[in-house]
Amino acid sequence: MKPTILILCTGNSCRSHLAEGILRRALGAEYNVASAGSKPAGYVHPLGIKAMAEIGIDISAHTSKHMDEFLTQNVETVITVCGNADQACPMFPGQLNRHHWGFDDPAHATGTEEEIMNVFRRVRDEIKRVFDAYAAGRLDQAKLSAA
Repeated sequence: MKPTILILCTGNSCRSHLAEGILRRALGAEYNVASAGSKPAGYVHPLGIKAMAEIGIDISAHTSKHMDEFLTQNVETVITVCGNADQACPMFPGQLNRHHWGFDDPAHATGTEEEIMNVFRRVRDEIKRVFDAYAAGRLDQAKLSAA
């Protein structure tokens, strides 16, 4: 069975979706990657979708979900990307790992449209660096375990 990695944020409208898209691409089909929120906003932020499209990742079909939807599933790893989600995070069945990597919320950015978009790009790139490194470690670990 493929391990499930759940990425949590409060609103599940931006950071968790950026991380989900990046991690899903980096890990490939051997892992289930999902995201959810403790207080889902009910939408995925359009500028998050735009920022991801710029790097060739389509998250336009993602939906905002509540973390309780995953309480009956085996979730091997939980990663929180904001402080509020880290504090509200329950234990999930089968959970072996928990990580917290906090990022600024680009949905709160102010300024011109270009200034706001630059915040989305900056946060996307920060998430990409962290989650690409995490994925590389997971893939290396899987190769060693298979050997």
